[in-house]
Amino acid sequence: MSRLVAVTGATGFVGPHLVSALARRGWRVRLLVRRWSPLPSLAGVEAELVLGDLGDTDALQRLVDGVDAVIHAAALIKARHAAQFMAVNRDGTARLSAIAGATRFLLLSSLAAREPTLSAYAASKRAAEEAVAGRSGPWLAVRAPAVYGPGDRETLAYFRTVARGLAPRPAMDSARLSLIHVEDLAEALVLAVEWAPAGSTYEIDDGREGGYGYSDMRQAAAAALGRAARSIAVPRVVMAGLARLNQLGHRLGGPVQILTPGKVNEIFHPDWTVRDRRLAGAIGFTARYDLTSGFRDTVLWYRRREWL
Repeated sequence: MSRLVAVTGATGFVGPHLVSALARRGWRVRLLVRRWSPLPSLAGVEAELVLGDLGDTDALQRLVDGVDAVIHAAALIKARHAAQFMAVNRDGTARLSAIAGATRFLLLSSLAAREPTLSAYAASKRAAEEAVAGRSGPWLAVRAPAVYGPGDRETLAYFRTVARGLAPRPAMDSARLSLIHVEDLAEALVLAVEWAPAGSTYEIDDGREGGYGYSDMRQAAAAALGRAARSIAVPRVVMAGLARLNQLGHRLGGPVQILTPGKVNEIFHPDWTVRDRRLAGAIGFTARYDLTSGFRDTVLWYRRREWL
């Protein structure tokens, strides 16, 4: 009998790639989903579905019953109220971790957790890591940097802007950030859950020492799109103004936007590079995509689906 893994967040951006990677390596998968609906992005993968969410203790018990491992990839990345981040990212993680008991537990975290004072999101991801670190069973938390690739809607706006000849960036010349293609992240997570580590928090990226500058992103995006793009530095005051407008819209019942004052703090933090390479060495992980090939793959996917 093949191994069985419980997965949360399967219907998000990373989730379908993670489930596919698990299936390729022979895992059976059981997924927590909030509603019964077709999952076209999981076509070809047989999965057992459990209806519920991170607040439903009965559903979480059914999710983890008899599994060999849990990969907790679900998280709230934007919210109308700051308290919602803690309710989902901290409290939901703590609930699932407790119910999972002695089962191996992998938390997909974020580099944002390194700087918890910057935003409510970052604080909630650090709190989630702390909840997992206190569990009795085997665990690891994997901090991902900015993730891009097929299916990503959050950075689609960047590619659309570059396609028009402009490459926006925060007005901060020395900023560096690490990146990883979503398929590489999925592969790393599967290798990590198959490993038997001492409980710790790790970081992962595409292997580029020192990360990338925004000029690297502009050049890679322009090459993938086949056109030149001019760099446009966006002052912090402009971005903060847009964030405050979004906040007002939230209070008035408008759609939830990812750009908030806290997100502006994250964007203008100068160093989002991966420093800890223990995990890649331990699991023998080497990224398939660098920034140039990864952006090319992403743009081709967007174009096939007429997103660009």
